[in-house]
Amino acid sequence: MTFDPKERFFNFIIHLQQEICACIEDVDGAEKFIEDAWQRPLGGGGWSRVLTNGEVFEKAGVNVSQVHGDLPDLLKGQVPAQSTSFYAAGISLVIHPKNPMIPTTHANFRYFQVTDSQGIILDQWFGGGMDLTPYYLFEEDARHFHKTLKTECDKHTRGFYEKFKLWCDDYFYNSHRKEYRGIGGIFFDHIKPDQELSGERLESYIYGIANAFLPAYLPIVKKRLALSYSSDNKVWQEIRRGRYVEFNLLHDRGTSFGLKTGGRIESIFMSLPPTVRWEYNHTPKEGSPEWETLEVLKKPKEWL
Repeated sequence: MTFDPKERFFNFIIHLQQEICACIEDVDGAEKFIEDAWQRPLGGGGWSRVLTNGEVFEKAGVNVSQVHGDLPDLLKGQVPAQSTSFYAAGISLVIHPKNPMIPTTHANFRYFQVTDSQGIILDQWFGGGMDLTPYYLFEEDARHFHKTLKTECDKHTRGFYEKFKLWCDDYFYNSHRKEYRGIGGIFFDHIKPDQELSGERLESYIYGIANAFLPAYLPIVKKRLALSYSSDNKVWQEIRRGRYVEFNLLHDRGTSFGLKTGGRIESIFMSLPPTVRWEYNHTPKEGSPEWETLEVLKKPKEWL
């Protein structure tokens, strides 16, 4: 394989981290991100940036990592038999707002490759996506988020949005609760260059869709940040955050991979919200805004 985007991709995500953090700080207006650089004993490291107790955001984390080394046992059998080493780079972010009227959001974009003992690439792929988790549903916000993603997807390959939206709906599902984590977005994994989609086109798509995160999410934040809310609204937000935690700990493949390959715990658990609650057998009142949100989370919806 001659297509090797790892240096370009790494430079891209470093600049994207800086841009996203600057925009989040500007909207929050009170707190700044702190950066925590770390090294992986087995090879590589990362830069975790976290903002806490802001005026708008209770917690926002934007992590970049670049790790490499001997192929983990976890991947053996999933890649070509001659594979001996791996390289992975990615950006991952989760934003938990203070106001329950603003949704939580998550995004990540990553590149992975495996090589043989001579350093020849044997397999490579991109993965990633972004999704939205509202506590109180504003349908215009959902439409804006999905429209932004579809517009960018359609610039590169028709059908990407439809395919990746379905993939997202299937992935972010709390099967033990029989409900979806949020209202979806797009999700894709193991997307490789092939005869129909060159490496250059695929790389261009990754950069385009990653750059679509801020225009997809920030207008929603700005529209809702001044809305009033009650203590009951905060309770509901924290109950729903509990479902978010359940998904990350029980079902998320990225969390599982990080834990099984010696990942940095603080960076892996950066995605968890600062306050959360579990109330026994909690059921919202039928017809209430909370009930309406929960109804939408029982079955994926076409927003466009």
